[in-house]
Amino acid sequence: MAMLKDKISPEALVISIVGGVSIASLCQGLNHAAVVRTMPNIAVQVGHGTTVWSASSSVTEIQRSHTQVILQALGKEFATQSEHYLDMSTALSSAGTGFVFLYIEAMIDAGVQMGLTRIQAQELTLHTIAGSVELMLQTHEHPAVLRNKVTSPGGVTAAGLYELEKGGMRTIISNAVLAALSRTQQIGDIS
Repeated sequence: MAMLKDKISPEALVISIVGGVSIASLCQGLNHAAVVRTMPNIAVQVGHGTTVWSASSSVTEIQRSHTQVILQALGKEFATQSEHYLDMSTALSSAGTGFVFLYIEAMIDAGVQMGLTRIQAQELTLHTIAGSVELMLQTHEHPAVLRNKVTSPGGVTAAGLYELEKGGMRTIISNAVLAALSRTQQIGDIS
């Protein structure tokens, strides 16, 4: 930030993607008042990202509108007045993509272990996940309702779900998100 300090036009809008650095720190480090802090995830590369953002009080309505247009081109955008939601979104949405990729990788590896080719396992896994997400987006049903629709008593899904629950999947995912939040906050404290 030091090399940009005092070099930004006063009427310019700064949109930051620096993780964990507060709006106050950005404003002070840049000596600039109009700052938007964002936290996009990697899916912005294909126009399906999620970006949570918050603006300093000096950001005008026109600048807020421009920010929205820019971020909507990358996927879904969510504005928040409370900056602390950015750290939470970093943990859930940005770091969350890494968690999803690990889950996908594990599903593909299981498919290969069963005897599918890697290409077959990958296609099945990706379409299963994409279809599940799309179903939830379109029906707006709670994931437990949808999960129960595919879980027959004593059936195949029930057997797999039992193993996931026995392994503590919910707790592990929750702990991963909370660890990511803690690390985001630590990074913010350092800067």
